[in-house]
Amino acid sequence: MADNTSGPISLTLTPLEQQLRDLLVSAAEYIDQQDLGAKASPPADGVPSDGNDGNGASASPPRRDPLVLRWAGGWVRDKLLGLESHDIDTAINVMTGEAFVKRLRDYVDIPENRERHGLAPDDVGRLHTVARNPDKSKHLETSTLKLCGLDIDFVNLRRETYTEESRNPIVEFGTAEEDAERRDATLNALFYNLHTGLVEDFVGGVEDLRRKILRTPMDPLQTFLDDPLRVLRLIRFASRFEFSIDPAAEALMADDRVLDKLRVKISRERVYQELEKMLKHPNAIAALRFIDRLGLYHAVFTDPDRVDMPRPNVAAWKSAYECLHHLEETKTPGSIYSLLVTTEEARYFAWLMVTLAPFEQLPDDPPTRKGKPAPPLAAQAARGGLKASNRFVDFVTAAHNNRRSIVELRDVVRDQREGVDARDRFGMAIREWDSKGSLWRLQVLYAVLVDVAERVPDPAGNAELVLAEWQKFLDHLVELDVMNAPSLKRLVDGNMLSKALGVKPGVWTRAALDAALAWQFRNPGVEDPEGAIEEVRKRRDELGVPSK
Repeated sequence: MADNTSGPISLTLTPLEQQLRDLLVSAAEYIDQQDLGAKASPPADGVPSDGNDGNGASASPPRRDPLVLRWAGGWVRDKLLGLESHDIDTAINVMTGEAFVKRLRDYVDIPENRERHGLAPDDVGRLHTVARNPDKSKHLETSTLKLCGLDIDFVNLRRETYTEESRNPIVEFGTAEEDAERRDATLNALFYNLHTGLVEDFVGGVEDLRRKILRTPMDPLQTFLDDPLRVLRLIRFASRFEFSIDPAAEALMADDRVLDKLRVKISRERVYQELEKMLKHPNAIAALRFIDRLGLYHAVFTDPDRVDMPRPNVAAWKSAYECLHHLEETKTPGSIYSLLVTTEEARYFAWLMVTLAPFEQLPDDPPTRKGKPAPPLAAQAARGGLKASNRFVDFVTAAHNNRRSIVELRDVVRDQREGVDARDRFGMAIREWDSKGSLWRLQVLYAVLVDVAERVPDPAGNAELVLAEWQKFLDHLVELDVMNAPSLKRLVDGNMLSKALGVKPGVWTRAALDAALAWQFRNPGVEDPEGAIEEVRKRRDELGVPSK
């Protein structure tokens, strides 16, 4: 970051950003001329009138001051850090986002204005407004308009006042200073005034960027109590930018009062959104280190709706996530990570699943009243605590249910037990693990990480011997050529078997088909189905195939 804080800070805009700035400033002047006439010169400080509706609804205050537009938050931060950013939030001093966008559309509907700003027919999209939802901690509506291919958010400057009687703030029109003070971190509280072309810093965000430190604009305890999600947001930004967190703030991030509110006040969907952004970033390991070191595990990875949700001991959790980091950092062709993590989705699932590994040490819940197995605790935390996708929850359930089977086959290879070269045994097991598309490779990785946490609970210990066992297991699967077992196409189907055996399909069919498929694994490359059918004929009684 350039050392330019001794005086006013300007930013170099891209051609597209300059086009957007010129368009918005011209639109503001046009609106002011209509509403204020001669009083249409925007004040540099942008202090608005005192009118407000008291609850953050869409009504704008009476117009006595000219419009002042600012780009806020992340875009300014990224510009100062020299990073590319397309996340442009526009803050408005005396008008709601929806009201401004409607007037902006009036401006661009005038043909000469479109021509003046070089707007193509598709450069201005439709208005989309996200309504307030205080129950989800969404305290102000946001209006979005696609301009020149970018989604631009528009919202008015505001101040928020919290009371003891309500978890939701009173939201009012505010000044730029008040808007900056309510934000999660000083580096996200910077503004770029579109009219002056200068950065506005009311809370010391520029200096904090230079020092690479995350600090809250207001008292950190009050900041976190007002919106506990800010705890996770600070962790996300600290890991993303490799910044430190102000010790005064860090000391309060695990305060019981804050964590209690994080569990009950913030929707789990929003918790999951923050976690997803952390774990999809290349520096996911830093986020988990923060969560672990600050003692936030049980506030994040739990089901708050279940009062008696068990709490795993997380002393060995570090071994699991540090192992995943090690595997990712040292991957080579044919390594554990390269064989098991093959897509970006798989990478994200790998980091998300390691957060749930501590639950494997706990016993399963008793069966349900109907006698069915209860969902694994890790799956309960994923579904109820994180509101993760059904695909991920199904994967976690399969990873838990199949872990012992995976470990048993690993032991067969490690100890060179009988049947170690039985290709059908390994191929059929992999297909069973992968039934319903449950990502068998990641299930194996889950077993690896849990095994490391159990056998080498001290992350400073030597996990190489454990990993060597798993590498040997995977090398054996490659040698047997069963890594793609789930995609092996059957030579025979149920109708073919039924016709060949002269009996109707029935309960016998599945076992017979599995026997035919196992024959395929033992006879790779054979394309004639007759051998598979003959295998079923020979085992007719064993498989329960009825007589003709």
